[in-house]
Amino acid sequence: MPSWLDWMTCQSATPDAAFNLGQPPPAEIMEGRESNEVYDDMNLYITPESFIVEPNGEQEVLVIGRHDKVTRVQPAGGGQLANLRPTRRICGVLGTIHLLSCDYLIVATHRLFVGVLNGSIVWRLAGYDIIPYIPNAIQRKENETYLRLLRQTLDTKYFYFSYRYDLTNSLQRQREVAQSRPERRGGLLQRAEQRFVWNGYVLRQFNCDKMEKFQLPLVLGFVSINQVQINGQTFFWSIVTRRSVQRAGTRLFCRGSDEHGHVANFVETEQIVEFNGQLTGFVQTRGSMPFHWHQLPNLRYKPRPVLVPGKDHLAACTLHFNEQIQLYGDNVAVNLVDQKGAEGELEATYARLIREMGNQRVRYESFDFHSECRKMRWDRLNILIDRLAYEQNQFGFYHVFDDGKLVSTQTGVFRTNCIDCLDRTNVVQSMLARRSLTAVLQKLGVLHVGQQVEQASAIFESRFKGVWADNADLVSLQYSGTCALKTDFTRTGKRTKAGALQDGKNSLMRYYLNNFADGQRQDGVDLFLGKYLINDNEGGAVPSPLDSKRGWRFFTFPSVLLMAVAMFMITMTYPAEFSTENLLFMLFWGSMIVVSATGILHYGVEFVQWPRLFPPISFREP
Repeated sequence: MPSWLDWMTCQSATPDAAFNLGQPPPAEIMEGRESNEVYDDMNLYITPESFIVEPNGEQEVLVIGRHDKVTRVQPAGGGQLANLRPTRRICGVLGTIHLLSCDYLIVATHRLFVGVLNGSIVWRLAGYDIIPYIPNAIQRKENETYLRLLRQTLDTKYFYFSYRYDLTNSLQRQREVAQSRPERRGGLLQRAEQRFVWNGYVLRQFNCDKMEKFQLPLVLGFVSINQVQINGQTFFWSIVTRRSVQRAGTRLFCRGSDEHGHVANFVETEQIVEFNGQLTGFVQTRGSMPFHWHQLPNLRYKPRPVLVPGKDHLAACTLHFNEQIQLYGDNVAVNLVDQKGAEGELEATYARLIREMGNQRVRYESFDFHSECRKMRWDRLNILIDRLAYEQNQFGFYHVFDDGKLVSTQTGVFRTNCIDCLDRTNVVQSMLARRSLTAVLQKLGVLHVGQQVEQASAIFESRFKGVWADNADLVSLQYSGTCALKTDFTRTGKRTKAGALQDGKNSLMRYYLNNFADGQRQDGVDLFLGKYLINDNEGGAVPSPLDSKRGWRFFTFPSVLLMAVAMFMITMTYPAEFSTENLLFMLFWGSMIVVSATGILHYGVEFVQWPRLFPPISFREP
């Protein structure tokens, strides 16, 4: 029987402070691992012919041929592991991917304990390895680039997994799958909601019979599990956020909807309460405005968002909401974008499409967040919450007893968006979650009749705000590259000058990343999700998409600008004496600075780091 420390990490590395050491080891761990649906503790043997994955204490092994790529599950024993020492210990098989030189096996090597959700442990991925099938394959520079892109995606904060609990499905959807979809009652991956399985593509690449217990699904998003005490009653309050893979990408390179109605930055967030054997769940969604629009970077601080011409916006919007209704029931589309300027044009389009769609199960609620809350009047958000109160009471929440008796289901969802579906969106979602939590705890008898959760416990109120702010930061990091804006309000309930300064810092960082770093981040996502399939002839018979060519302006304008700035500073700082000649030199080099900087801004799209695997259609802003 492995020790509790062995459960914390697959290697001998010491667990760090991220472990929730205040929580005792769950009874399931101390009693054994028979109930796990995916193997959690394995030895990996690497031989010249194959990879062999041996689950500790089990009677079967997974054998992956390194040359023929044949994968099979077979009984342990038979001498295939005789005289072999494990190459390393692993805690999950994540999949395999084909790059230029050969295939690569991806395994989880380290994990961090997050908490226990509905009797099952949730872990965070803390280490992985990418192992080539052919160790001495000819390495090409393009292959090293692909490996770097793959590692960059796997290093994204944070991936989560569980060996028993289906993190991809909400509590209500888990029940529906178990009762009405028998074809998905197999292993954890087979029951999973594929919209939220981030390693679904790489797992499918080496699928074979009877290997369900070797397939470990990953969720990208945020998980927080908290033990809480209010009015002398102890319960668990959790947040599970799942990011969709269907139109995944980075902030300015992934906007709006595709032809199938899948939208950028679609995120499902579930608030779960566990109390005396009862479970409740409240689900909200967020996602980009569901029609064809883009906001491609061009070195301007805030590129103008525009509709994509020639696209059927109504069809995309209809497809999106038809799927949302099927998945979640009635929808209230809460739009928080500005109602003036470029955002106002998108808001007007969204409102028009909802009217033209004419679906009685979709209601549109527009709220100009910036206008209504200007001068830090964030108390005015209660106006919006009051407008949504009736539907929130009607939608309810999922509630079930430990014996499986169903008390209620959630019949609709709030689908919230702003321009990025990050900062403003998270503020409103946290307020709706607090209102739902009050109703849940009153129903469970934790709160007294008429008591509000924010008034019941100052300690929990602080934790509630902190967790929702952390949720905002993680979703924002994954999409925009920086922490969220406006989290000072989420954390403290107030908009502060320090928070505004921090927002300014994050905004500048977003500007840099969105213009000069997000192209390769987008490429890494497209590669890992299988949106881009590598052709073995790349760089030979087929041009490599990684060979991007820059025009003369890319080198000329920055060179002239640097030279002009240097000469201007020299002329201004070290004159022998101020004279007409010095002034003329300063005027000349100052003019060159203005001309070169103007040229860079005018041809801004040529200086942006674009995705190379699926470059957007280039365009010039009007």
